[in-house]
Amino acid sequence: MAEPTIDRRPPMSGATRLAAVIGDPVRHSLSPTLLGAAFAETGLDWTYVALEVADGSARGALDGMRALGISGLSVTMPHKAAVAAEVDRCTDDATALGAVNCVVVEEGQLVGYNTDGEGFLDGLAHDSGMDVTGRRVVVLGAGGAARAVVQALAGAGASEVVVANRTLARAEEAAAMAGSAGRALELSLGHPGGRLEGALADALGDAELVVNATSVGMGGSSEMSTIDLPVDPALIGAGSVVVDLIYHPAETALMAAMRIRGIEAYGGLSMLVCQAARAFTLWTGVEAPLLAMHTAAQASLASR
Repeated sequence: MAEPTIDRRPPMSGATRLAAVIGDPVRHSLSPTLLGAAFAETGLDWTYVALEVADGSARGALDGMRALGISGLSVTMPHKAAVAAEVDRCTDDATALGAVNCVVVEEGQLVGYNTDGEGFLDGLAHDSGMDVTGRRVVVLGAGGAARAVVQALAGAGASEVVVANRTLARAEEAAAMAGSAGRALELSLGHPGGRLEGALADALGDAELVVNATSVGMGGSSEMSTIDLPVDPALIGAGSVVVDLIYHPAETALMAAMRIRGIEAYGGLSMLVCQAARAFTLWTGVEAPLLAMHTAAQASLASR
């Protein structure tokens, strides 16, 4: 077991720099645990807090960031789109996604980043060592996390990114993030043998990587109840790697089903840690202490 993080920071003073996460609600956020551990491990004179900001108040929060000299901001729901519209400028990735999860102060300007996609790739490499170049991928779901993952997969050279969602129009929007590599299918388990389900079954059977970006399984158990499974696990090919972006519980029903079959399966904690690590480095210019962040996150989740 890894040693707990030792707080190497100097005592707080007027020189201590402040970073924060805004959301509504935000009390459940692991960001203070992750970033607090990173600042403590590196000894940087920074502190990190959670600020509950009501929906619709993103502009006021950014004004406060400027006025108070806050050095970095994490952004969670429901503010990601609103912050993207209110910062001074966004990176190309954040602009394409229409969502910001990290605000960086650069030459007096507030710059919006989205670290979710790169965080996913970092987490995948950390857990499985997989390089997605030339790989066939199926992404289940079409929400904000799915879109960021699709964008990152295409940017990293995945040969095909199939997006399956219960609303086909949303799947098509998310698949468009992958350009010519993207393809959309309907995620419909209610019509066995149906044309679209057959296409999805074929895609899952051929996929080298399957990503669950739906909320199915969140808050459930590892028992293989169909209500906790986004797809029939038997459809997933034996040679695939499966990543469930859910990080609590640590083992979802989908992951348990894969491991019974001897298929590599990982949860979403590494993505969560790695997207926060990228924010840490953007703010400080210092390499993030991933081990300390992982250890702190696991301890926090174990106590919930």
